[in-house]
Amino acid sequence: MSKHCGFARVAYNFALSSFNAGRAVGEWRSCYDLKKEFNAVKYDKFSWCKELSQNAGKNAIHNFDDAVDRWQKGQNRYPVHKKRSDKISYQADNGPDTIDIDDKRIYLPKIGWIRMCEALRWQGQIRRVVVSKRNGTWFASILVNVDIVAEGKQSSLFHITPKQPIGVDVGIKTLATCSDGVVYENPRPLQRFLKKLRRANRSQSRKVRYSKNWQKAKKRLQAIHYRIACIREDAHHKATTDIVRRASSIGIETLKITNLLKNKKIAKALSDSALGGFLSKLEYKADRHKVKIVKAGSFFASSKTCSRCGHKIQDLTLSDRTYHCSECDLRIDRDLNAAINLCPS
Repeated sequence: MSKHCGFARVAYNFALSSFNAGRAVGEWRSCYDLKKEFNAVKYDKFSWCKELSQNAGKNAIHNFDDAVDRWQKGQNRYPVHKKRSDKISYQADNGPDTIDIDDKRIYLPKIGWIRMCEALRWQGQIRRVVVSKRNGTWFASILVNVDIVAEGKQSSLFHITPKQPIGVDVGIKTLATCSDGVVYENPRPLQRFLKKLRRANRSQSRKVRYSKNWQKAKKRLQAIHYRIACIREDAHHKATTDIVRRASSIGIETLKITNLLKNKKIAKALSDSALGGFLSKLEYKADRHKVKIVKAGSFFASSKTCSRCGHKIQDLTLSDRTYHCSECDLRIDRDLNAAINLCPS
Protein backbone atom coordinates (compact mmCIF):
# COMPACT_ATOMS: atom_id res chain seq x y z
CA MET A 1 0.00 0.00 0.00
CA SER A 2 2.91 2.34 0.69
CA LYS A 3 4.27 1.60 -2.79
CA HIS A 4 0.91 2.44 -4.36
CA CYS A 5 0.83 5.72 -2.41
CA GLY A 6 4.32 6.50 -3.68
CA PHE A 7 3.26 5.68 -7.23
CA ALA A 8 0.29 8.06 -6.91
CA ARG A 9 2.57 10.80 -5.58
CA VAL A 10 5.05 10.33 -8.44
CA ALA A 11 2.28 10.43 -11.05
CA TYR A 12 0.78 13.58 -9.50
CA ASN A 13 4.14 15.36 -9.40
CA PHE A 14 4.90 14.28 -12.99
CA ALA A 15 1.58 15.70 -14.17
CA LEU A 16 2.22 18.96 -12.31
CA SER A 17 5.72 19.35 -13.78
CA SER A 18 4.47 18.59 -17.28
CA PHE A 19 1.57 21.00 -16.88
CA ASN A 20 3.91 23.76 -15.66
CA ALA A 21 6.24 23.14 -18.61
CA GLY A 22 3.30 23.47 -20.98
CA ARG A 23 2.12 26.71 -19.40
CA ALA A 24 5.63 28.15 -19.75
CA VAL A 25 5.37 27.86 -23.53
CA GLY A 26 1.71 28.86 -23.72
CA GLU A 27 0.32 25.31 -24.01
CA TRP A 28 -2.59 24.06 -21.92
CA ARG A 29 -2.20 20.31 -21.48
CA SER A 30 -5.38 18.36 -20.78
CA CYS A 31 -5.80 15.36 -18.52
CA TYR A 32 -5.69 13.10 -21.59
CA ASP A 33 -2.37 14.63 -22.72
CA LEU A 34 -0.84 14.24 -19.26
CA LYS A 35 -1.88 10.58 -18.98
CA LYS A 36 -0.58 9.82 -22.47
CA GLU A 37 2.79 11.43 -21.68
CA PHE A 38 3.08 9.66 -18.33
CA ASN A 39 2.19 6.24 -19.76
CA ALA A 40 4.88 6.65 -22.44
CA VAL A 41 7.72 7.06 -19.94
CA LYS A 42 6.55 5.50 -16.65
CA TYR A 43 8.10 2.05 -17.22
CA ASP A 44 11.46 3.61 -18.14
CA LYS A 45 11.61 6.21 -15.38
CA PHE A 46 9.77 4.25 -12.69
CA SER A 47 10.39 0.60 -13.49
CA TRP A 48 9.27 -0.43 -10.00
CA CYS A 49 5.68 0.50 -10.85
CA LYS A 50 5.24 -2.57 -13.11
CA GLU A 51 4.19 -4.70 -10.13
CA LEU A 52 1.59 -2.14 -8.98
CA SER A 53 -1.95 -1.31 -10.03
CA GLN A 54 -1.66 1.23 -12.84
CA ASN A 55 -4.98 2.79 -11.82
CA ALA A 56 -3.23 4.37 -8.83
CA GLY A 57 -1.22 6.60 -11.17
CA LYS A 58 -4.15 7.22 -13.52
CA ASN A 59 -6.42 8.34 -10.67
CA ALA A 60 -3.69 10.58 -9.28
CA ILE A 61 -3.55 12.45 -12.62
CA HIS A 62 -7.33 12.74 -12.55
CA ASN A 63 -7.03 14.26 -9.06
CA PHE A 64 -4.49 16.75 -10.39
CA ASP A 65 -6.84 17.70 -13.22
CA ASP A 66 -9.61 18.23 -10.67
CA ALA A 67 -7.27 20.43 -8.59
CA VAL A 68 -6.55 22.57 -11.68
CA ASP A 69 -10.29 22.93 -12.36
CA ARG A 70 -10.91 24.07 -8.78
CA TRP A 71 -7.97 26.49 -9.04
CA GLN A 72 -9.53 28.02 -12.16
CA LYS A 73 -12.83 28.46 -10.31
CA GLY A 74 -11.07 30.14 -7.38
CA GLN A 75 -11.90 27.34 -4.95
CA ASN A 76 -8.30 26.59 -3.95
CA ARG A 77 -4.73 27.65 -4.60
CA TYR A 78 -2.56 26.45 -7.45
CA PRO A 79 -1.46 22.81 -6.99
CA VAL A 80 1.97 22.16 -5.47
CA HIS A 81 4.24 19.12 -5.52
CA LYS A 82 3.53 16.40 -2.99
CA LYS A 83 6.25 15.42 -0.50
CA ARG A 84 7.13 12.10 1.07
CA SER A 85 6.39 13.58 4.48
CA ASP A 86 2.85 14.62 3.51
CA LYS A 87 -0.25 12.54 4.16
CA ILE A 88 -0.07 9.53 1.86
CA SER A 89 -3.06 8.06 0.04
CA TYR A 90 -4.13 6.60 -3.27
CA GLN A 91 -7.38 5.72 -5.01
CA ALA A 92 -7.35 1.94 -5.26
CA ASP A 93 -9.82 1.69 -8.12
CA ASN A 94 -13.44 2.23 -9.01
CA GLY A 95 -16.07 -0.29 -9.93
CA PRO A 96 -17.28 -3.60 -8.50
CA ASP A 97 -15.18 -5.66 -10.94
CA THR A 98 -11.88 -4.85 -9.22
CA ILE A 99 -12.93 -4.09 -5.63
CA ASP A 100 -14.68 -6.70 -3.52
CA ILE A 101 -15.81 -6.65 0.11
CA ASP A 102 -16.66 -9.73 2.13
CA ASP A 103 -17.79 -8.93 5.68
CA LYS A 104 -14.60 -7.66 7.39
CA ARG A 105 -12.34 -8.11 4.38
CA ILE A 106 -11.61 -5.96 1.35
CA TYR A 107 -9.91 -7.02 -1.86
CA LEU A 108 -7.48 -4.48 -3.32
CA PRO A 109 -5.97 -4.92 -6.82
CA LYS A 110 -2.39 -6.22 -6.84
CA ILE A 111 -2.49 -6.56 -3.05
CA GLY A 112 -5.19 -9.11 -2.27
CA TRP A 113 -7.50 -9.57 0.68
CA ILE A 114 -6.97 -7.21 3.62
CA ARG A 115 -8.70 -7.55 6.98
CA MET A 116 -10.76 -4.62 8.24
CA CYS A 117 -11.68 -3.77 11.82
CA GLU A 118 -15.38 -3.42 10.94
CA ALA A 119 -17.77 -4.51 8.22
CA LEU A 120 -19.16 -2.11 5.61
CA ARG A 121 -22.41 -0.60 6.91
CA TRP A 122 -23.83 0.31 3.50
CA GLN A 123 -25.33 -1.86 0.80
CA GLY A 124 -24.91 -0.87 -2.83
CA GLN A 125 -22.47 -0.52 -5.69
CA ILE A 126 -18.91 0.39 -4.75
CA ARG A 127 -17.90 3.52 -6.64
CA ARG A 128 -14.50 4.37 -5.22
CA VAL A 129 -12.03 3.22 -2.55
CA VAL A 130 -9.35 5.58 -1.24
CA VAL A 131 -6.64 4.02 0.90
CA SER A 132 -4.78 6.39 3.24
CA LYS A 133 -2.42 6.25 6.20
CA ARG A 134 -2.71 8.39 9.32
CA ASN A 135 -0.52 8.04 12.38
CA GLY A 136 0.67 4.57 11.33
CA THR A 137 -2.86 3.25 10.74
CA TRP A 138 -4.31 2.42 7.34
CA PHE A 139 -7.84 3.53 6.44
CA ALA A 140 -10.10 2.64 3.51
CA SER A 141 -12.63 5.30 2.57
CA ILE A 142 -15.32 3.50 0.58
CA LEU A 143 -17.84 5.39 -1.55
CA VAL A 144 -21.01 3.36 -2.07
CA ASN A 145 -23.87 4.19 -4.42
CA VAL A 146 -26.89 3.50 -2.20
CA ASP A 147 -30.36 3.16 -3.71
CA ILE A 148 -32.27 5.33 -1.21
CA VAL A 149 -35.64 4.79 -2.94
CA ALA A 150 -36.97 1.25 -2.69
CA GLU A 151 -40.48 0.20 -3.76
CA GLY A 152 -41.72 3.79 -3.77
CA LYS A 153 -40.71 4.37 -0.15
CA GLN A 154 -37.80 6.29 1.25
CA SER A 155 -35.22 4.07 2.91
CA SER A 156 -35.37 4.09 6.70
CA LEU A 157 -31.62 4.67 6.65
CA PHE A 158 -32.14 8.24 5.43
CA HIS A 159 -35.66 8.88 6.70
CA ILE A 160 -35.81 11.77 9.14
CA THR A 161 -39.09 12.84 10.72
CA PRO A 162 -39.25 16.67 10.63
CA LYS A 163 -40.00 18.10 14.06
CA GLN A 164 -39.32 21.80 14.49
CA PRO A 165 -37.13 24.67 13.25
CA ILE A 166 -33.93 25.02 15.25
CA GLY A 167 -31.55 27.93 15.58
CA VAL A 168 -27.91 27.06 16.27
CA ASP A 169 -25.43 29.43 17.89
CA VAL A 170 -21.82 28.24 17.84
CA GLY A 171 -19.18 29.46 20.23
CA ILE A 172 -16.03 28.73 22.19
CA LYS A 173 -17.37 28.01 25.67
CA THR A 174 -20.05 25.68 24.29
CA LEU A 175 -19.69 24.13 20.87
CA ALA A 176 -23.33 24.74 19.92
CA THR A 177 -26.44 26.02 21.68
CA CYS A 178 -29.82 25.24 20.11
CA SER A 179 -32.96 27.32 20.36
CA ASP A 180 -34.80 24.40 22.02
CA GLY A 181 -32.38 24.50 24.96
CA VAL A 182 -30.07 21.63 23.96
CA VAL A 183 -26.41 22.45 24.57
CA TYR A 184 -23.42 20.59 23.08
CA GLU A 185 -20.24 20.94 25.10
CA ASN A 186 -16.96 21.88 23.48
CA PRO A 187 -14.27 19.28 24.35
CA ARG A 188 -11.42 21.77 23.66
CA PRO A 189 -8.91 18.94 22.95
CA LEU A 190 -6.01 21.27 22.14
CA GLN A 191 -6.31 22.91 25.53
CA ARG A 192 -6.44 19.49 27.22
CA PHE A 193 -3.33 18.16 25.47
CA LEU A 194 -1.37 21.40 25.25
CA LYS A 195 1.12 20.36 27.97
CA LYS A 196 1.85 17.02 26.27
CA LEU A 197 2.08 18.76 22.91
CA ARG A 198 4.67 21.22 24.19
CA ARG A 199 6.76 18.45 25.72
CA ALA A 200 6.64 16.40 22.52
CA ASN A 201 7.64 19.42 20.41
CA ARG A 202 10.48 20.24 22.78
CA SER A 203 11.66 16.63 22.73
CA GLN A 204 11.75 16.51 18.95
CA SER A 205 13.58 19.83 18.65
CA ARG A 206 16.42 18.45 20.79
CA LYS A 207 17.05 15.49 18.50
CA VAL A 208 19.38 15.46 15.50
CA ARG A 209 17.21 16.17 12.47
CA TYR A 210 16.20 13.04 10.48
CA SER A 211 17.97 10.73 12.95
CA LYS A 212 16.19 7.60 14.26
CA ASN A 213 15.45 9.28 17.58
CA TRP A 214 14.09 12.30 15.71
CA GLN A 215 11.79 10.01 13.74
CA LYS A 216 10.56 8.37 16.95
CA ALA A 217 9.89 11.77 18.51
CA LYS A 218 8.05 12.81 15.37
CA LYS A 219 5.75 9.77 15.60
CA ARG A 220 4.97 10.59 19.24
CA LEU A 221 4.13 14.16 18.26
CA GLN A 222 1.95 12.98 15.38
CA ALA A 223 0.06 10.65 17.71
CA ILE A 224 -0.89 13.56 19.98
CA HIS A 225 -2.03 15.68 17.02
CA TYR A 226 -4.01 12.73 15.71
CA ARG A 227 -5.80 12.21 19.02
CA ILE A 228 -6.67 15.91 19.23
CA ALA A 229 -8.14 15.79 15.73
CA CYS A 230 -10.13 12.62 16.48
CA ILE A 231 -11.69 14.08 19.66
CA ARG A 232 -12.67 17.24 17.79
CA GLU A 233 -14.11 15.36 14.81
CA ASP A 234 -16.05 13.00 17.07
CA ALA A 235 -17.70 15.88 18.93
CA HIS A 236 -18.55 17.65 15.67
CA HIS A 237 -20.10 14.62 14.02
CA LYS A 238 -22.18 13.64 17.04
CA ALA A 239 -23.54 17.15 17.52
CA THR A 240 -24.31 17.86 13.86
CA THR A 241 -25.99 14.48 13.31
CA ASP A 242 -28.20 14.95 16.35
CA ILE A 243 -29.19 18.49 15.28
CA VAL A 244 -30.10 17.41 11.74
CA ARG A 245 -32.19 14.51 13.02
CA ARG A 246 -34.27 16.82 15.24
CA ALA A 247 -34.77 19.76 12.86
CA SER A 248 -37.10 20.59 10.00
CA SER A 249 -35.03 23.69 9.20
CA ILE A 250 -31.85 25.09 10.73
CA GLY A 251 -30.82 28.71 11.24
CA ILE A 252 -27.11 29.47 11.53
CA GLU A 253 -24.97 32.59 11.58
CA THR A 254 -22.56 33.62 8.85
CA LEU A 255 -19.06 33.57 10.34
CA LYS A 256 -15.89 34.86 8.72
CA ILE A 257 -13.40 32.71 10.58
CA THR A 258 -10.34 34.34 8.97
CA ASN A 259 -11.40 37.72 10.35
CA LEU A 260 -12.11 36.29 13.80
CA LEU A 261 -8.66 34.67 13.92
CA LYS A 262 -7.08 38.13 13.70
CA ASN A 263 -8.08 38.65 17.33
CA LYS A 264 -5.04 37.24 19.14
CA LYS A 265 -6.93 36.86 22.42
CA ILE A 266 -9.35 34.27 21.07
CA ALA A 267 -7.42 32.92 18.05
CA LYS A 268 -6.16 29.78 19.81
CA ALA A 269 -9.55 28.97 21.31
CA LEU A 270 -11.22 29.51 17.93
CA SER A 271 -8.76 27.20 16.21
CA ASP A 272 -9.34 24.61 18.93
CA SER A 273 -13.11 24.76 18.40
CA ALA A 274 -12.85 24.63 14.56
CA LEU A 275 -16.22 26.32 14.12
CA GLY A 276 -15.83 26.51 10.36
CA GLY A 277 -15.55 22.73 10.16
CA PHE A 278 -18.56 22.33 12.44
CA LEU A 279 -20.76 24.53 10.25
CA SER A 280 -19.54 22.79 7.09
CA LYS A 281 -20.52 19.39 8.50
CA LEU A 282 -23.89 20.76 9.55
CA GLU A 283 -24.54 22.13 6.05
CA TYR A 284 -23.67 18.99 4.10
CA LYS A 285 -25.60 16.74 6.47
CA ALA A 286 -28.62 19.03 6.26
CA ASP A 287 -28.38 18.96 2.47
CA ARG A 288 -28.15 15.16 2.52
CA HIS A 289 -31.29 14.87 4.66
CA LYS A 290 -33.20 17.61 2.79
CA VAL A 291 -33.23 19.97 5.79
CA LYS A 292 -33.29 23.63 4.83
CA ILE A 293 -30.42 25.84 6.05
CA VAL A 294 -31.18 29.52 6.69
CA LYS A 295 -28.11 31.75 7.07
CA ALA A 296 -28.35 35.03 8.95
CA GLY A 297 -26.70 38.12 7.53
CA SER A 298 -23.05 38.82 8.25
CA PHE A 299 -23.92 41.84 10.40
CA PHE A 300 -26.95 40.37 12.16
CA ALA A 301 -26.42 40.98 15.91
CA SER A 302 -27.91 37.74 17.21
CA SER A 303 -26.25 38.04 20.63
CA LYS A 304 -27.08 41.72 21.20
CA THR A 305 -30.75 41.56 20.16
CA CYS A 306 -33.44 40.61 22.66
CA SER A 307 -35.27 37.46 21.57
CA ARG A 308 -38.50 38.68 23.21
CA CYS A 309 -38.91 42.37 22.31
CA GLY A 310 -36.16 42.98 19.73
CA HIS A 311 -34.31 45.62 21.77
CA LYS A 312 -30.60 45.79 20.99
CA ILE A 313 -27.86 46.25 23.61
CA GLN A 314 -24.93 48.03 21.99
CA ASP A 315 -22.42 47.68 24.84
CA LEU A 316 -22.68 43.88 25.28
CA THR A 317 -19.20 42.36 25.76
CA LEU A 318 -17.88 38.81 25.45
CA SER A 319 -17.60 38.55 29.25
CA ASP A 320 -21.36 39.08 29.65
CA ARG A 321 -22.68 35.52 29.67
CA THR A 322 -26.23 36.43 30.77
CA TYR A 323 -28.37 38.64 28.54
CA HIS A 324 -30.47 41.16 30.51
CA CYS A 325 -32.87 43.29 28.48
CA SER A 326 -33.52 46.71 30.01
CA GLU A 327 -36.79 47.06 28.09
CA CYS A 328 -38.70 43.85 28.92
CA ASP A 329 -36.50 42.68 31.86
CA LEU A 330 -35.67 39.38 30.13
CA ARG A 331 -32.85 37.40 31.73
CA ILE A 332 -31.55 34.58 29.59
CA ASP A 333 -28.30 32.83 28.71
CA ARG A 334 -26.44 34.81 26.06
CA ASP A 335 -25.95 31.85 23.68
CA LEU A 336 -29.54 30.65 24.06
CA ASN A 337 -30.79 34.16 23.25
CA ALA A 338 -28.67 34.21 20.08
CA ALA A 339 -29.93 30.73 19.08
CA ILE A 340 -33.57 31.82 19.44
CA ASN A 341 -32.88 34.85 17.24
CA LEU A 342 -31.34 32.58 14.61
CA CYS A 343 -34.26 30.13 14.65
CA PRO A 344 -36.12 30.21 11.27
CA SER A 345 -39.73 31.31 11.54
